[in-house]
Amino acid sequence: MTDAPIRYRPDVEDVQPDEGETIAALCTTFDTILERTAEDYGHAVRSVHAKAHALLDGELTVDAGLPPELAQGLFASAGTHKVLLRLSTNAGDILPDAISLPRGVAMKVFDVEGTRLPGAEGNAQDFVMVNGTVFQAKTADKFLGNLKLLAKTTDRLEGTKKVLSSVLQGVRATLETVGVESAALNSLGGAPNAEPLGETYYSVTPFRYGDYIAKFSLKPIAPEMTALTGKTIDVDGREDAIRDEVRSEMRTIDAAWEFRVQLCRDLDRQPIEDPTVEWDEDEAPFHRVGIVRAAAQESWSEDNVRAINEESRFSIWTGLDAHRPLGNINRARNEPYRHSADFRARVNGCPYHEPMGV
Repeated sequence: MTDAPIRYRPDVEDVQPDEGETIAALCTTFDTILERTAEDYGHAVRSVHAKAHALLDGELTVDAGLPPELAQGLFASAGTHKVLLRLSTNAGDILPDAISLPRGVAMKVFDVEGTRLPGAEGNAQDFVMVNGTVFQAKTADKFLGNLKLLAKTTDRLEGTKKVLSSVLQGVRATLETVGVESAALNSLGGAPNAEPLGETYYSVTPFRYGDYIAKFSLKPIAPEMTALTGKTIDVDGREDAIRDEVRSEMRTIDAAWEFRVQLCRDLDRQPIEDPTVEWDEDEAPFHRVGIVRAAAQESWSEDNVRAINEESRFSIWTGLDAHRPLGNINRARNEPYRHSADFRARVNGCPYHEPMGV
């Protein structure tokens, strides 16, 4: 039997006195990435997850009859919401797919009622997840140190990155044979070149879940998607192999994922302030609260990129106070991500839009 879920209270977070200085330094480092890529590409792109592989139009159906601890925030009432999804790779520069990095998915849920986060716009709720269960840095200052190293090579040394990625993939495969997985190794190019539609995605960091605390996950359930789980994409000679594969697959696949919630049940074993610790699913199991569906469609064309850009801005910080980001890493990412969106709007001359091909 699992423990009862922990109720949210403000003191579950440990706010450090120097967080403001760290956030300012993160913004400065993001500027290095943003300015360098904008100069080289002739337009601004995201400072992280710059390369998209698919843009999907779908819907989230919230389950009826959820128990009280799961019927929280967006999921308090059964119903169906329009969603947009963006599948991506996590680098801040647009790299050939031979440089293998973790996958990400951003999902914007529309027509969500409730008290908004400060500065949040409209009536949408955003979720951002990656295909890993932990973050690569324990604290914001460690994240800043990692980001400074990455910023020095952003949009530079592409050939070296390809060689390094190939080597790191071999190291990662060796470590996996003895049951070791490294989020840091994956973020440097050692991740498997996984099929995005077969992957399970995780929020990695905790969030408020109404009266409780949770992490989120999207798990594929359509048979055509689970058949892709564990498979890799042959990227040899194809810079945009992932986009091409997903585009071909989505023309015939009716995609479906479970949206799952993992409630915090022990603040020591499921810490708020250390996202490098995986929450053990035996102690804190995931529970389905809805299903996300995206019918077969054209996942990458000039028309669908334009339509989705006009309708959506993907940002983790647009949403309800009931799903407030929690923890040092989440707090530290808030302002830099806003900063990135504002930079793109200013440089591209149109709020949050990004040109075809990114």
